[in-house]
Amino acid sequence: MRFALLAIAAALLLSIAGCGQDRAAPAEPASTSPATAPSAAQADAPAATAVPAAGVPDDAAPAGRTEGPAEPDDHAAVNARIDNVLGDHAPYERAVLAFRAAVQAGDRAAVAAMVAYPFTAHLDRGEVRIADAAAFVARYDDIVTPAIARAIGDQRYADLFVNQRGVMFGNGEAWINGVCADGNCANPDVRVVAIQPAQ
Repeated sequence: MRFALLAIAAALLLSIAGCGQDRAAPAEPASTSPATAPSAAQADAPAATAVPAAGVPDDAAPAGRTEGPAEPDDHAAVNARIDNVLGDHAPYERAVLAFRAAVQAGDRAAVAAMVAYPFTAHLDRGEVRIADAAAFVARYDDIVTPAIARAIGDQRYADLFVNQRGVMFGNGEAWINGVCADGNCANPDVRVVAIQPAQ
């Protein structure tokens, strides 16, 4: 009887120890243009952040989940990181949520209104300079491909990657950052600064 109870307890401990290990490791983000599309590997991580061999900090969880129950999309840790690295998280949080919602809805005009211009679009066949929102809307399907839209739309806030170059969606498919409107960048305008295919 005692042996049977010990065997059951051991089996339960083994099954508990295996929980949470079904998440796929994040791929290294793409970086087709270092000036506008930084990768996590280029980040100057703070000394307190351990960076695994793949070049992605431990706090950069994968954008997609493989299976299992849905976790709450807690904003607190990401907001604290934004506060620490980029400044007040409030405009970044608003921009991230609005951008994700606009992409999910396929609202081309709303997405275009969030972009910093002039904008360099990173297309599969090369880079294209986009002067304004009207030009962005005209090239929307080339810029926001189904794969990019999926990466942005599926992004959980709690899994966003943040460094001094902005807030990253997915594996680098989109970046949001503050654009300086004045000389000292006291009140940056938070905009979409990169949209690109992941590699």
